[in-house]
Amino acid sequence: MTEVRRLASDAPWEERFGYSRAVELPGGLVLVSGCTSVIDGAIAEGGPYDQAVNAFNAALGALERLGLGAADVVRTRMYLTHARDADEVGRAHKELFDAARPAASMLVVSGLIDPRLVVEVEVEAYRSEPV
Repeated sequence: MTEVRRLASDAPWEERFGYSRAVELPGGLVLVSGCTSVIDGAIAEGGPYDQAVNAFNAALGALERLGLGAADVVRTRMYLTHARDADEVGRAHKELFDAARPAASMLVVSGLIDPRLVVEVEVEAYRSEPV
């Protein structure tokens, strides 16, 4: 691949704020923008574990559309609005990425774009074989 590929999704903020769900760079690095617990364009409320699973599934869905999966993930970032949610979000992360063992960061932030959201995640993947 010699060009940057950009992928959109149904997230309500992409068009409004001017960003892509995922960007694949020449050389195989794929960056997935922050994903939250949004399903079919609407916030899917729930506890931190459920929101983390939904957010990671959104990120993995973007990767899947590019022909990649959880095994290709090399870095994750998890943004939580409460430190008390670390174990639940970490449990979701382990269930999805235990085999891949990406580099990971978990940070506590003061808030997300909507107060019903308690978790946002970012994912980076690497395509070792060119498209």
